[in-house]
Amino acid sequence: MSENQWLAEEFEQHRPRLRAVAYRMLGSLAEADDGLLGEIAAQAALVASNAGVAESGYRVVFNTGPEAGQTVHHVHAHVLGGRPLGWPPG
Repeated sequence: MSENQWLAEEFEQHRPRLRAVAYRMLGSLAEADDGLLGEIAAQAALVASNAGVAESGYRVVFNTGPEAGQTVHHVHAHVLGGRPLGWPPG
């Protein structure tokens, strides 16, 4: 049983963004241990599967630090999918 709590926002078709959130108050990804990172990856895959984008493809993004746009200071991942995603991102 994990000590972390998970939340997945609903899938928005016009703005394909999902979020897998770990409710453990860490300021950034740099503070996360391997166990938490593994849980986030597994939850991101589950979120993508539940949203129906796992087969077509999805991207997992972490915003870490002010220059990356981190505004919420707990560790979480954004799961993007549901349309073609360009490269480079941003």
